[in-house]
Amino acid sequence: MLKVVGTIFIKDNKLLLDKPGRRPTYQMVGGKVEESETVLEAAIRECHEELGSRAIFDETKFELVMDFVETATSDPNLKIHFHLFNYTDNLKGELTTSEEIEDFIWYDTTMKDIPLSHVLNNKVIPYCLDKKIIK
Repeated sequence: MLKVVGTIFIKDNKLLLDKPGRRPTYQMVGGKVEESETVLEAAIRECHEELGSRAIFDETKFELVMDFVETATSDPNLKIHFHLFNYTDNLKGELTTSEEIEDFIWYDTTMKDIPLSHVLNNKVIPYCLDKKIIK
């Protein structure tokens, strides 16, 4: 089973999402865990890769809040073991797009027409609503 990580960043009760250029859906900042790294190391690496060099965050402020098995949005036959981190501080600096990431949004549930990954729809958005960290 593929290990995957994602990190919750919150600003003004909105959740940071990114849109990879190769996918039709928005997703969390995160990705696949490499063979030689822990899930925390993967979460930090993915944040560096996806947020860009001008984003500023403290690597000691990541908290594992849950893990679960979900079907990958990109492949209905692939199960992923997803590890969800919460960034416990404010993200600083500036987000920059790249070859991999074409867009960022600060999401709230009034944004009905945004295509979201299975992980977001089935687990992360309900978690964030339950904890009252997004609207």
